[in-house]
Amino acid sequence: MLDDSRTKLRDELRSKDDEIVRLLRERAELSAEMGKLKGKEGLNIYDPAQESKIFSRLEEMNGGPLPARSLKKIFSEILSASRALQEPLSVAYLGPEASFTHIAAKAQFGESTLYAPQTTILDVFDKVEKNRVNYGVVPVENSLEGIVKMTQDRLISTAANILAETYLPIEHALMSVRRDREGLKRVYSHPQALAQCQGWLRKHLPDCSTHEVESTAKAARMVLTDDEGAAIGSRNAATTYRLNIIDEGVEDCPSNITRFLVVGEGGNSPTGRDKTSIIFGTRHDPGALYRALQPFAEKGINLQKIVSHPIKERVWEYLFFVDFSGHKDEEAIGECLQRLREGCTFIKILGSYPMAG
Repeated sequence: MLDDSRTKLRDELRSKDDEIVRLLRERAELSAEMGKLKGKEGLNIYDPAQESKIFSRLEEMNGGPLPARSLKKIFSEILSASRALQEPLSVAYLGPEASFTHIAAKAQFGESTLYAPQTTILDVFDKVEKNRVNYGVVPVENSLEGIVKMTQDRLISTAANILAETYLPIEHALMSVRRDREGLKRVYSHPQALAQCQGWLRKHLPDCSTHEVESTAKAARMVLTDDEGAAIGSRNAATTYRLNIIDEGVEDCPSNITRFLVVGEGGNSPTGRDKTSIIFGTRHDPGALYRALQPFAEKGINLQKIVSHPIKERVWEYLFFVDFSGHKDEEAIGECLQRLREGCTFIKILGSYPMAG
């Protein structure tokens, strides 16, 4: 009786699998047609605003038992494969392979994408600006360590726009060719990763020296040839470079999240749940910043972040990075930005894009 029940369920599952494959084939054909239309109209294949609407609709439709996060992962790969049918996309990221930026890029663009690892954040921007790749993914801030200054510096001058954002929980592991901590003398990682794990390192590896490198993934590669060294990085890095994970969860604070930006040409249409990023400078006068921000309060626009940035050429003068809710094409925000232009010495709109999370 139980065998008959299992056989019946397997037959039903097989039938559903056949139906899913048929529907995916039909969806792929429609997607290819959409790619042709986009090509004729000169539109970008990657459309973060449209994809955000798709995910929102799927979340509303989902009644379980499949978790919303799992459903999103499945459809992320469907969209990735669909984009590849329309036009293969290339994405530069702060590498090497298995860095946290690589993980964030794959979460955003999926497996059906050509990835180009870069040595530095500046190299990512260069590849995008010179049209060597379609898009770039860079870290911009961490919930514990704050702003990534190199990204902030380049946003001031780049011609690329912010097209999307994504957040990645950061979980650090200690990895090595060794199987335990005994005999370790050196620990390698990105400066922010070392800072995020400094308490754990002081307690568990007080005699080890720390060494800063460009990325957590590069640190993992380095310890392949240093049998007295360990790296701090992602579990994915340990798997990729076939290292032993000695300890997991070595970050001092479990609520450790990094925000990443997708940069490239073009822009987004409003989705109803957007964020806009700008940079502006004020005159060096009393109350100048207050007057610059006043229109936001008057229009009821929520400022999500404001960070000062020193102007290299002028001592003790600053630019201000601001993130706020809404899209630059909305009437109230357009009026607010116009007033900001009238009272500021410099303003640059970095992009309006779907709000992540």
